[in-house]
Amino acid sequence: MRGKETVRDMVLSLAAIGAFAALIYVFAIPHDDSKNPLKTVDYRVELITARRAAPYPVAAPEPGSLPKGWRATSVTYGPVKLAQAEGDTVWHLGFLTPDEEYVAVEQSDTKAGPFIADVTQRAAKTDRTERIDGKEWVRYEGDKYNALVHAEPGATTVVTGTATFGQLTEMAAALNSAKG
Repeated sequence: MRGKETVRDMVLSLAAIGAFAALIYVFAIPHDDSKNPLKTVDYRVELITARRAAPYPVAAPEPGSLPKGWRATSVTYGPVKLAQAEGDTVWHLGFLTPDEEYVAVEQSDTKAGPFIADVTQRAAKTDRTERIDGKEWVRYEGDKYNALVHAEPGATTVVTGTATFGQLTEMAAALNSAKG
């Protein structure tokens, strides 16, 4: 019966397709109604791999060493993505604190100045320092991120994020460096 289609038939067809699409959306597509959709990651394998490959002792809190509520949300190890840093590497481990603030451990063997500026979102160096587990950490303050920076020959370690200096200090104190 070609040529006898009506507007009514077209509307019914569109309604059937819409109902089918709604069923797929409701039942087949996962929906996360939680407050924060960021997934927690297990970083143990990446930590072991980075410690074996890195030319510097990789710093990270041992899994389970931070207080309850801290959760790892991102982890990477690989080449630095800064100009003129060929062959240099960077370790990144991101966390959310119990009050949903961001804290990251950033570590690299590249030039300290550009690396610190990049990972701290251009935070400014202050005259304030903190001694944490026998190491001298310099405070950086910025509009977006604050940071604690520890530089030593061969590697720069930065604990940075939106968290308070108290939480940044807590992370810096939890760091354990080892060479795989």
